[in-house]
Amino acid sequence: MIKNKLIVVTGGAGFIGSHIAWELSKENDVVVIDNLYTGNKENAPPGAKFIRADIRDYKAIAEVVSAADYVFHEAAIVSVVESIEKPLFTDEVNVIGTLNILRALMEGHGKLIFASSAAVYGDNPNLPLKESEKPKPLSPYGVTKVSSEHYLRVFHELYGVPTVSLRYFNVFGPRQGANQYAGVISIFINRALKGEPLVIFGDGKQTRDFIYVKDVVKANLLAAESRKANGRVFNVARGERTTILELAMKIIEITGTGASIIFDKPRPGDIRHSQADISEIRKLGFEPEWSIEDGLKKTVEWYKRRAEVTS
Repeated sequence: MIKNKLIVVTGGAGFIGSHIAWELSKENDVVVIDNLYTGNKENAPPGAKFIRADIRDYKAIAEVVSAADYVFHEAAIVSVVESIEKPLFTDEVNVIGTLNILRALMEGHGKLIFASSAAVYGDNPNLPLKESEKPKPLSPYGVTKVSSEHYLRVFHELYGVPTVSLRYFNVFGPRQGANQYAGVISIFINRALKGEPLVIFGDGKQTRDFIYVKDVVKANLLAAESRKANGRVFNVARGERTTILELAMKIIEITGTGASIIFDKPRPGDIRHSQADISEIRKLGFEPEWSIEDGLKKTVEWYKRRAEVTS
């Protein structure tokens, strides 16, 4: 149990970062760093200190990061599509930004828990994917996550900075963005609630390993507290496969809107199948608690409430 610590959450006004910040703000001093490029300040917990800063700006973040006991690094360009459109920008944020945090931690004592991604694996048929598989990213986004993982390992081995990388698979839940770069679940839910058709890119038989955000928070806390996790990489997922078509039908059922489904051509950089082997993070005590259906119900409830507030 992490208590009475100074916690920094980069991207703490964003989707996953805000959930980590809320959980840790109950019994710790939490500082949220976010430039609000995609985040919303209202997502940050009310008791947290908020610093509007860009992780590319070392001077703006160095002092607070070096003082932290734990840094949960969620700030990033997270969209595969955006990374294909803006590869240099993506590299600056995701790699240089991560290096800035590592550099600041060299001056301090804190541990870095880094949000990596299943995108590092590319379209690998050796399912379920183990952490030992050779990375083969298909997008600049995936490349930046591999690069950052290597930097974390090197800074741990060379400079003694405690680090751990968590390869998130398909995370969903409340506060996830619904723009063109967002996750498929948030897009599907928003369209379904508006009675608009759900657009599936490809034939819908492609699979993903979805995990509810509360389980991702739990994985972060376990990785933070475990010394044997230091210097290592872990998958974070349910370890199951769900087709996009199954997902769309489930969302239509839960929202009760009777929305239709239409198919479009596959998107560049999208992988066909994805599933994690989660045996390594299970050794840290991790076990996913939320079923996809229960997570979807909570997520739909949140989007409905938000729609009522903004209408």
